[in-house]
Amino acid sequence: MAPLPGAELVQTPLQLYRYLLRCCRQLPTKGIQEHYKHAVRQSFRVHSDEDNPERIQQIIKRAIEDADWILNKLRLIPAPDQQLPSSRRP
Repeated sequence: MAPLPGAELVQTPLQLYRYLLRCCRQLPTKGIQEHYKHAVRQSFRVHSDEDNPERIQQIIKRAIEDADWILNKLRLIPAPDQQLPSSRRP
């Protein structure tokens, strides 16, 4: 299952970059969003000289899988304003 519709249409590094930045908007807090935006930008820069088409497709596939895993993981953690009140002892 892909984190956002359109994952199957990602074919180029630039499309992947834009897709991953859109995925960041789905994250629960601004701090987490900024952390993953920074990670996406860094990874894009690191792999910008990659010219092997097979390797590029491998990177795209893995990045989409990783984004799916992160979004699913963080969806299980309630946002601070949605946490249940802690139980109090009498």
